[in-house]
Amino acid sequence: MEKGNYNKHLTVLRHTTEHVLMQAMENLYPNILKAMGPATEDGFYFDFDLQTKISEEDFSKIEKEMLRIKNLNIPISKTTFPVKIAKTMFKNNPYKLEWIDETQKRGGELTAYWTGEPNKKGSFVDICKGPHLTATNEIGAFKLLSIAGAYWRGDEKNKMLTRIYGTAFPTQKELEGYLNNLENAKKHDHRILGKELDLFVFSDLVGKGLPLLTPNGTIIRRELEQFIISEETKNGYQHVITPPLAKIDLYKKSGHYPYYKDSMYPKMKVDEEELILRPMTCPHHFMLYKSKLHSYKELPIRYAELASQFRYEKSGELSGLMRVRTFCLADAHIFASQDQAKDEIKNVLNLIDFVNGKLGLIKGTDYNYRLSLGNRKDIKKYYKDDAAWDKAEDILRQVLTETKNTFSEEPNEAAFYGPKIDVQMKKTGGKEETAFTVQYDFVMPKRFELTYADKDGKEKELIVIHRSSIGAFERTMAFLLEKFAGALPVWLSPGQVQIIPISEKHLEYVQKVKERLLLSRLRVFVDERNETMQAKIREAQTKKIPYMIIAGDKEMSTDTISVRLRDQRTFNNITIESFVKTSQKIIKEKSLELW
Repeated sequence: MEKGNYNKHLTVLRHTTEHVLMQAMENLYPNILKAMGPATEDGFYFDFDLQTKISEEDFSKIEKEMLRIKNLNIPISKTTFPVKIAKTMFKNNPYKLEWIDETQKRGGELTAYWTGEPNKKGSFVDICKGPHLTATNEIGAFKLLSIAGAYWRGDEKNKMLTRIYGTAFPTQKELEGYLNNLENAKKHDHRILGKELDLFVFSDLVGKGLPLLTPNGTIIRRELEQFIISEETKNGYQHVITPPLAKIDLYKKSGHYPYYKDSMYPKMKVDEEELILRPMTCPHHFMLYKSKLHSYKELPIRYAELASQFRYEKSGELSGLMRVRTFCLADAHIFASQDQAKDEIKNVLNLIDFVNGKLGLIKGTDYNYRLSLGNRKDIKKYYKDDAAWDKAEDILRQVLTETKNTFSEEPNEAAFYGPKIDVQMKKTGGKEETAFTVQYDFVMPKRFELTYADKDGKEKELIVIHRSSIGAFERTMAFLLEKFAGALPVWLSPGQVQIIPISEKHLEYVQKVKERLLLSRLRVFVDERNETMQAKIREAQTKKIPYMIIAGDKEMSTDTISVRLRDQRTFNNITIESFVKTSQKIIKEKSLELW
């Protein structure tokens, strides 16, 4: 079966399995109210309003009932309902009545699927567009995976429902392969690693989606920040600092407010002004640019900032550091003439590739580029200027082609003010997520009257390139933790060296070793616990420490050390100077190697 056809079949199979789940739940819990749930990229889920609390311990019972329904080979058929009859059938289910009312308002056809003979006792029915398989025994191999709370329609003002996640495949072999990958992915899950390595925490009292970085997590963040500031400065960026809030008028002028107001935080009345936490930095940088006149000789001007930003994410979409409600973006805006645009975007892509390379992210494997285009017909979403859209999209396409980048094109994914190149990062398990973007903006210069004086002294409109070099630091940390399963490169490791004395009589010597390493700016500590050497080594390996230095009688008498690497390689009779020289070289070069 071709990939496209297979994926379509998989969606139908999972959608049908979801209906079998509903029927099994209805059989086991008679007072249940069915809400909604779709097939997804990885399986399916469904939301229930339950009178009885259930947990994952109940899954075997539910799966047994699902298997019974499957083996009965019950036929599945589609039907249409007049709204009046549908309302009668689902009169005790407010969730279905809400769907029915919405369908009626849209004037759409109300369809449903029966499992079993329609209108007969013991048959199951649910409002659904379909499509579905023709009988229950066609659903293949399935597995219920997890349970969670979910607000009706994702709105925190609504009732909390019980959401059951599951997956299904045509064969048991495919299911087992998926479950094995899922188990491996858990070992790379940055949320689990963040807890194990003591990198970040969340507090209900602080608020959802607001991460607190521990001293260990802060080391990673600061190393990334210093790296980015250094590389951006080398590439001609001027770093600036702007406030994390502004008058709401600023975002009305930019046009962000009508497009993004649902993801912005509520406005604050302060004296005579209405302020709002910023969801993006670009208007601030525009006002910096406009603070004085500029000549063509100054262009391009590149403003960069490590900018705190705030966006409302629904609680059900929050996920560790990957999706949060406040984040720090390595943001920048390039003010350039139109004839400088291509070269500037090429330079941006070169910087992104360099940064990703230093982070150990491989183009084509860990990330790729996507050209996100506008839709000329959608004038509500996109600024109306067909010629400008054509020119901007063509420039981005030319840049990607001339730099020999493989890329996909995605319609209707552009920003409202212009097309963009999305940096698509692959998460553990192969799922793709937009990490950050490079955007060609021909709209904001008009709205903010961003101009420069050309060779003849005439005022001329410029273009703006919005870009990031590393994305949000929180999300980048999440990608790196999952990529390396917590075993970060030496320069990013919070603890770089753990010194292990073989016994108490070696403590004085290892303290001297520690002092010499600290002078070399290595992050080092001594494990003085009253534990065996092997226990201390295991602890260091659990913490993903790159270097373990072991010192006993032999090392003390020869003024040397024994070095054990995280990958279990060992080197004996190493001078401290030799260790410092090797480790500092690896750190300075930001190498992915240990030795």
